[in-house]
Amino acid sequence: MTDDLTLTITRIDGHLAILSVDGEIDIQTAPALRKEALEVIARGHPHLILDLTGTTFCDSSGFNAMIGIMRCAMAAAGSLSLAAVPDRLLRTLDLTGLSSIMSSYPNTDAARNARAAMAPEPA
Repeated sequence: MTDDLTLTITRIDGHLAILSVDGEIDIQTAPALRKEALEVIARGHPHLILDLTGTTFCDSSGFNAMIGIMRCAMAAAGSLSLAAVPDRLLRTLDLTGLSSIMSSYPNTDAARNARAAMAPEPA
């Protein structure tokens, strides 16, 4: 595909960070997504929300990157949530069974609220 991917940290709130993913996630761009997400986790934000509002394409490389990000987040006592997943990607998550291990929400506010309801931030 292309190397057209933009990653932007749109919010950091304690242990939580929101990473906006715009463009195509494919074999060329998936490593950049994984690298940026793991750097965010390493900086002390193990609860990560990927805002996929602007994601136009995602292949198996992208889904593999998300699985790796989720594993690293969990190893850091964190979590990975997906927000605003486009319908075509949501269908793939359902067909592959990934929707059973990766929580997805209609928007970042819903993802943040769900995260806060699961476990309050430590003092």
